Amino acid sequence: MSGYGPFDDFTLFAMAIAVVLSAIVSLVGTSARKRNIALGRATATDLAEMTGIRDPKRLQEIFGPPDMGRVWRTVTLLEVRRAREAGGWLMSSDLVDYACFGVVALALFVSHPLIGGAIVLALLVQISGWVAAVGLPK
Repeated sequence: MSGYGPFDDFTLFAMAIAVVLSAIVSLVGTSARKRNIALGRATATDLAEMTGIRDPKRLQEIFGPPDMGRVWRTVTLLEVRRAREAGGWLMSSDLVDYACFGVVALALFVSHPLIGGAIVLALLVQISGWVAAVGLPK
């Protein structure tokens, strides 16, 4: 990738490590959000990250108003999955993170010219998920 032979493998390895670390952090955060929703303690941040909906008014239209503690106690994971948008898939989909893991695992065992592009694509998917999470309500 760099054009200089000895550093090509290092660049791919560094990108693969970045993808794995980003996917691990994403999976841990997503599991914590799912737990909050399952226990009836879903906050606006939890619902925004899981669905990709950034506007709190739109969250209220879809899930109804929160209670006095500003949490949604009656929202289920199935309702969250139904309301999920593209940003929600990037930020909090286990399938996307597992697919990125799969690309890195494939890169460890298969030597093919397209593997470098697949790692770059996995890295871009992870980066786009983090960029999408920047504008979430607090």
